Amino acid sequence: MTKGLEARPRSVAIFRALALGDLLCAVPALRAFRRAWPEAVISLVGLPWAQQFARRFSAYIDRFVEFPGWPGLPERDPLLFQIPDFLAAMQCERFDVAIQLHGSGTIVNSLVTLFGAQRTAGFFPPGYFCPDPGTFAPWPEKGLEIHRLLELVDFLRLPRLGDELEFPLDESDYRRLGALLPSLDRPLAVVHPGASVTARQWPAERFAAVADQLGDAGFAIVLTGVSRERIVVERMSRNMRHDALDLCGLTDLGALGALVSRAQLLLCNDTGISHIAAALQTPTVVISTGDNPARWAPINRRLHRVLCHPGGVAPGDAFQAAMQLANEFRFSSPQRAGRQESLMAL
Repeated sequence: MTKGLEARPRSVAIFRALALGDLLCAVPALRAFRRAWPEAVISLVGLPWAQQFARRFSAYIDRFVEFPGWPGLPERDPLLFQIPDFLAAMQCERFDVAIQLHGSGTIVNSLVTLFGAQRTAGFFPPGYFCPDPGTFAPWPEKGLEIHRLLELVDFLRLPRLGDELEFPLDESDYRRLGALLPSLDRPLAVVHPGASVTARQWPAERFAAVADQLGDAGFAIVLTGVSRERIVVERMSRNMRHDALDLCGLTDLGALGALVSRAQLLLCNDTGISHIAAALQTPTVVISTGDNPARWAPINRRLHRVLCHPGGVAPGDAFQAAMQLANEFRFSSPQRAGRQESLMAL
């Protein structure tokens, strides 16, 4: 059995219908696919929100296809009446390759096969449906998500192009941030108390306690979150002594990235913004739960401190980690932005 793809495809569909952090962790794999197939038209098949992700990562993604959901997948309630037309449209595309980059494949391998591509690649767990032994890699049960996805790149005999994350920003992102953020004469600490999964949320009262300690230490505090996290942000704000600038629901993806790039420090749960910070090399304290660090922690543990304890993380421990980072890393935003530009040029 020959592993890999023998010819360079002209059209590729990549299926990963997940949230922000999941897609950011896929960037090193996307970068490798683009380098291997520079002439291919690469389409991302994802959730509606990911259209803005596809535009931001236009160096690697040429087109976006909205995924209507599928029975058994929790990320979106399936629009059952749209699924037949979605599959028909995918089959009319006549993709050379469809890549299942969504996960282990227990549910979605049969779905991606229905895209009707000439070849299908991805992951499969032992004992489940494997569409093609030559292009489907065994699902890695251990390791960081970034490295798990890169194992498919290896299996297809394609060269890796590093494991660094990216988050490209432009002047318009900073202009939109400028309309929201006043001039500050103090170092900036961003606090993000929400999470895409409620079970991953550290109590808002503990976030408030650490934010107040950071305020005592001279930081200006900015609160962030998406609109659905308004309740937890307001609960945190009510428990604070210090005033904080509340930008919950006011920043789009680019303005949020610009804010993180200008921050001296980020305090957050194990959620998408932590991966933005990893991409922009912003010092971060991540409050994690369970076994999540083994899969979702940032690679650079010196710049990003992940706190996880079975009994819960104490506010004092989070503040101590934050101050250690703030004292150790005092590099400027232009240096971090320069790193992003060099990655995108690869």
